Order: sequence, then structure tokens, then C-alpha cells
Amino acid sequence: MRILVVDDEPELVEQVRQALVKQQYTVDTALDGEEAMDRVYVDPYDLILLDIMLPKKDGFDVLRELREEKKKTPVLMLTAMGDVGDRIKGLDLGADDYLAKPFAMEELLARVRALLRRSNELVSPRIEVETVSLNTATREVHQCGEPVELTPKEFSILEFLFYNLNRAISRYTLAEHVWGDEFDPVTMSNSIDVHIKNLRKKLGPHGAQIIHTVRGVGYMVRDERA
Repeated sequence: MRILVVDDEPELVEQVRQALVKQQYTVDTALDGEEAMDRVYVDPYDLILLDIMLPKKDGFDVLRELREEKKKTPVLMLTAMGDVGDRIKGLDLGADDYLAKPFAMEELLARVRALLRRSNELVSPRIEVETVSLNTATREVHQCGEPVELTPKEFSILEFLFYNLNRAISRYTLAEHVWGDEFDPVTMSNSIDVHIKNLRKKLGPHGAQIIHTVRGVGYMVRDERA
């Protein structure tokens, strides 16, 4: 599960990030509203923790833009404000839950689990492209009904490409998504090419048909049905 934490307090962001990572979540962070939207347009998230008082673009504007773009990612609003009017405004704009600061980390984690559980009940974790089926919950991949054994990084690459069907993704973006804080733009581009080669081989004859090379850019998973 991938979570985006958006808050302009670096210390709080790091505390929340560490707590979520200990629960085996993948976590990205943003310190202002514009950075948050930049990340949302690049990476698919299962949940967004969103502060209201943000520089450049506040939490309400971020939430409004998310919903206008038809992004249904669950949003948990975080704020120091205790005003009922702000809580109502957030919920009316499409927030899924609301937690006032200061909060206990245990309560935050409980809210996160509840929202992710609710979201998983509503949305199928399975993505299918031609004969390949990918389950984001169990992290299993099947080709023509037969299991395909992938490394964690191979799965992350395929999952990201599946989330971005019919969209060309650069090697740089793929590497940044898969390696996170370990991202090194000098070496990771070649690593992506090697992982793609291995993915195609493991997926068999359909591998090259599904994962297309976009010359000068990177890769794309194409599905004519999408």
C-alpha cells in the first residue's frame, strides 16, 4: 500500500512517515500543496494524509482539485483547527475522514487501517491487461492463469505501468518510483532496462506485446480496451 503524507511540519512528517513504514506501508511525503499535486499526477496512492494549512496551495484546494480530476483516492484530513466549519467543508469537498492535531499515533494508524480496508472493499485489487492479471493486494501476477514469480522491484515496475495504462512513463520516473530514497539517476536508468528485459522474459511471448518501448522516453503498458 502506498501512502502520501502532506504537511508543512518536517518533524511531524518524518514521525508519521516512520510510523507508517514500520507498518510495512510505502510512504512518500510533500511539504506543500503544489508538491503534493505533482506527486499525485505521477504516482498512484492508496491513501493521502492531507493537512489543511499548507503553503502554495492549501489542503482544501488540493482536495478540490483531486475530486475535480475524478481521483477517488481516500483522503484523511489533518489539521490543528478545531472549528466545526472547517471539518464540514473538508467533508463536503470529498474528504473521507478528519483527524485534529495533536493526535496519538495509534489513532492515526487505526484511521489509516480503517480507510484502506474500506477502500479495498470497494475497489477490486486486480488489474488485468490481455492475458496478464496483477493483484495489488496479494502482490501476485498470473499469465494465462499460471503464476509468474517476480522480484519485489519487478512487481513494483509492472504495477506502476499497469496503473498508468496507455501512458508513456520515463525511465527516470520509474526508477524514482521503485527505488525511492535510494534513487540514483546515474545508475538507475540502466537498471530499469534490465528489469524490463527480465519482466518480458518472465511474462513469455506476451511480455513484449504488453510492455512497449517508447523511444526516447521509456516504457508503456498498452491496453486497447482502456
